[in-house]
Amino acid sequence: MLMRLFLAIAVLTLSFPALAAHDHSAWDALLKRNVVSIGGGASTQVNYRKFQTDRAKLKAYLNGLSAVKQSQFNRWSNDDQLAFLINAYNAWTVELILTKYPDLKSIRDLGSLLRSPWKKSFIPLLGKTVSLDDIEHGMIRGSGKYNEPRIHFAVNCASIGCPALARTAYRGSNLSAQLNAVTKSFLRDRSRNRLKNGRLEVSSIFKWYRGDFEKGWRGANNLHQFLAIYANALGMTKAQQAALRSGKTRISYLSYDWRLNRTR
Repeated sequence: MLMRLFLAIAVLTLSFPALAAHDHSAWDALLKRNVVSIGGGASTQVNYRKFQTDRAKLKAYLNGLSAVKQSQFNRWSNDDQLAFLINAYNAWTVELILTKYPDLKSIRDLGSLLRSPWKKSFIPLLGKTVSLDDIEHGMIRGSGKYNEPRIHFAVNCASIGCPALARTAYRGSNLSAQLNAVTKSFLRDRSRNRLKNGRLEVSSIFKWYRGDFEKGWRGANNLHQFLAIYANALGMTKAQQAALRSGKTRISYLSYDWRLNRTR
């Protein structure tokens, strides 16, 4: 009986081999060519004018994303799936900006009183036509399978207030290290996160998505505990870190800068 079970498992494994992750090298090359580091590497700006000259290459990459079937996606590891969705969000955001560039000052200019740009369904992905919100809040946050709060420092909304658009594509094989790096980089940016007069002033991202940082990731059950994991990036002393972990540190939220993250 046991031998039959092993044979059945072997047959199933051969019938459904693991699929190779999607190739994001084209997106990686576009990022390296059109995104520049600023602030000592704390953030980036996007050269949308140069991206326009590479529009055909961008669309070819997007077409490749759109060609992926749900059945293929389901057979990838969670890290490969998440890297795919983050890259898709960022690449389609750039494409959305290019539809009106240079005649806009903010991504919010692409919306209307009735519908934000993030709710526009224009992205053919995994057999459906979806919006940026569908990718971030449905496929990533709403799926319940990833529990990865650091995605908030990886998905980029084309605004100065956003965490940087990374100059490399995300890949499942190295995803946790990449997310760790962009989280630290964002928290080191004193224009977005800083300690002032004993109070911690942080990006509004932590207000809007506070619940995501309080779901037990690496033992963090509240925002103070999550931020304490990255206290070194926040430039805190040991005494300040202890106060943060204990929940004694006051937290306030900075205004968000929605201006386009473009090069000048």
